[in-house]
Formats: sequence, structure tokens, C-alpha cells
Amino acid sequence: MYYDVFNGDADGIIALLQWRLAYPVTDGQQHMLVTGVKRDIALLGKFEARQGDSVTVLDISMEKNHEALAVHLQHGAKVFYADHHRAGDIPEHEMLDAHIDLDANTCTALIVDGLLQGQYHHWAITAAYGDNLIAKGDELAKVADLSAEQAAQLKELGTLINYNGYGSTVADLHFAPDALFTALLQYTSPFDVIADQSSPFYQLKAAYEQDMANAKAISPMHQSPTLTVIELPDEAWARRISGVFGNLLANNAPNSAHAVFTMNKDKTYTVSLRAPLNNKQGAGDICSQFATGGGRAAAAGVNALDKNDIGHFIEAVESYYG
Repeated sequence: MYYDVFNGDADGIIALLQWRLAYPVTDGQQHMLVTGVKRDIALLGKFEARQGDSVTVLDISMEKNHEALAVHLQHGAKVFYADHHRAGDIPEHEMLDAHIDLDANTCTALIVDGLLQGQYHHWAITAAYGDNLIAKGDELAKVADLSAEQAAQLKELGTLINYNGYGSTVADLHFAPDALFTALLQYTSPFDVIADQSSPFYQLKAAYEQDMANAKAISPMHQSPTLTVIELPDEAWARRISGVFGNLLANNAPNSAHAVFTMNKDKTYTVSLRAPLNNKQGAGDICSQFATGGGRAAAAGVNALDKNDIGHFIEAVESYYG
């Protein structure tokens, strides 16, 4: 059995896309996709791999999956693991092939791109843009001799794939991440996706523009030279736009931190925190101070922040970056 385990955002989907374009699972081989919304990262505990099985894990924190990873290795499964999030202690095991890079200016799809020696490099550039590594995407596009128009197309596609991953459940999304991956797997180049008028690109583009217009109409609940906080309502459009809206705010004001609070049905908040783009550190450490928080240096979040902790959260961010 082949298990492909991946984050439901642009980086996870495109990392797997590159890997399976290079190493396809052939007809007749059992194959399972294991994924979910962007924040659904405890994925290795959702299945039981056995001896002879192959497990590919992309763009989910090893630290958050440590126990389940150990079980799969104990059962004799072969595990390939590539990621750029907090890893904790990486097991030393003959069945584990781990490629972990915590550099704030890389992403999992770029790690895979290096392993594949740039076979699907335009897809990797798309993922960098989707993961809000805009400067890195621009740099790679320039080296790849792409025109400004082509770079802008990859940036838009990456942003739209990433936008699709945000939601509290898959029902919030326009495409289930496994379905979006499967739809994109037929395209060896991201430019083919854009050229195909029936591809997911156009449905996502129209939905993104509507959701973004809703978000831009909301005034900040907190604003200082150090931090801007936007509160979004408990609605599907708000859950979908929260992450990419945070990225947009960060790109527009790179010296400031930004947080998007989206109300959950239980009146807690899902929080997306972006470190200042000119100081990409600390977001994961800040969010890890809260019970359901975590992430990486440049971008992190809290899954369920109690309303009483909003002030503490703002104070922690202001203190760190102020």
C-alpha cells in the first residue's frame, strides 16, 4: 500500500504533485491519499501502515506526529518525510528517510524540487508563491527566465491553491484537498492549468475575489506600528480567506506583524499570525505559548484561542516584535 500524507495547502499539494509526477503510483497498486484542511496536521494517526507499505509525508510537522510516526516505523513501513516545520527529535531509523529544513525562506515543495533536481521547477515556484515566500518566488522566477507576466500567473495560481486549504472542515472548501491534488495531477506544468478554461483555477479565482472583497471591508480590531489584528466572523467565507488575507496584509506592511482572528462556532478564535516579512522569526514560538498553537518562524497559528486570552495574545506579539 502507498500512503501519501500531505498538508491540504499549496505547499503540501504541490510537493506531492511534483513527487508523483516523478514517481507515479502505477495502475493496480493500492494507493491512499491522507490529507485535510490546512490546520489538520495530525495525519499520521489516521491509518495503520504495515511492513512493505510505503508512506510519503509532506508538509506536516514531525513534532505533531511523532508518536504515530514511531508506530509506523515499528510496524516496518518505509517512510519518506519532507517538511519545513518544527520537527522535534528526528528518529534515527533505517526505514526513515527524512529531509527537514527549518529555513524561513524555504518550503516543502522547494525541498522536493531540490531532491528532484528541478524536474518540475515551475510547480515549485508556484508553491513558493502560495506559501507566501514572495521574494523567494520572484528570485526563482527570475533565475528561471520567466517573464513578469508568467511570474504573476504562478503567483496567482499558488495563492489560489493555498486559499482553498483554509477552513474549519473540508465542507468550507471549494475542493477537498485530495480532489484538488487529483485534478492538478493531470497537468505537468502550472501554465497548463491556467491555459485550461475548465481547470480549478477559474472557479477558485472567482470565489477568492468575492471572499477577499468581504475581508477588505472589515476594519481592524487592534492596530499599532507593531501589530494589526483583524477579526472575521463565524462564516465559511471568512474561514476560507483567513490565511491568504493575512498574507496580503503582511505583504502590504512588511515591518509589522499581522493576525487574523476567525470566530469558531464555540466562540473561540482560530488565529493566523504572520511575523513581519522583514523579521521572519518568532511566530511559532509565540503561538506555541497557547494550548492549541504552533507553527513555524514566519507563520503560525492557534486553533482555538479563548476570548479571554485575546489580550494576552496581543500582548505577547507586541512584546516580541515591539
